[in-house]
Amino acid sequence: MKKLLLPAAALALVSLAACENKPTEVTSTSPDPNAAELAKRKPVELPPMMTSEVTFRCKDQSVVIVDFFQGEKQVLIKPEKEGSITKLTAEKAGDPYKLEGYELKGDKSGITLTQPGKPAQACKA
Repeated sequence: MKKLLLPAAALALVSLAACENKPTEVTSTSPDPNAAELAKRKPVELPPMMTSEVTFRCKDQSVVIVDFFQGEKQVLIKPEKEGSITKLTAEKAGDPYKLEGYELKGDKSGITLTQPGKPAQACKA
């Protein structure tokens, strides 16, 4: 019986070797139904990356933490480590950052900060 199995196994292997086992290729030739709508949209602007966080001491001895962002159109100010965050924006790079009652001028070395109900004051890093 062993003599019959050996030739049968060899014959099975030879017949399998003749088969081509190519993977099935799936393709789609239909166009994207949203392509026209997507082409009309404006490019998406990603949020800016934070470049630095600077702690400033102001003339009235208060501490303000300012997060500066890439593009120089946005800053976040925090009056203390645990204080609430306020986002100020500028129309273009180099303009003062503003929000109702707030204005921040300057850079990472020193700023002038105006807050609601307080006069403008110089702050140093």
